Amino acid sequence: MYETTTRNLRITVNPQYLEDESVPEEQRFLWAYTIEIANEGRETVQLVNRYWHITDAVGRVQEVRGPGVVGEQPVLAPGDAYTYTSGCPLPTPSGFMVGAYEMETSDGERFEADIPAFSLDLPDAQPTLN
Repeated sequence: MYETTTRNLRITVNPQYLEDESVPEEQRFLWAYTIEIANEGRETVQLVNRYWHITDAVGRVQEVRGPGVVGEQPVLAPGDAYTYTSGCPLPTPSGFMVGAYEMETSDGERFEADIPAFSLDLPDAQPTLN
């Protein structure tokens, strides 16, 4: 599990290789990742946008930007947590992801909450990130 905290937002990531949905002979490797965003602060915030920087095993980079996550822009009051699961296909058997959420406070201030870098590795592989 990977974890970081920005402005009292604790973000944890748990990636998992989806062996049954991957087709290695066609260079298709699929991972799911579950993310929890816990508001441990005193202000209500809303997740407005997401940004991902995805790197495969040979250094190819894909950037993904867009509104919300899994079709939602959750609002987190103090003490709330929001959990979702999404996925990432890669053409290589390993890689890593890192990113940020653009958050907005109830008074309109925007800031970035870091998503920790995390490895996408086959179950028997040595992790590429700690």
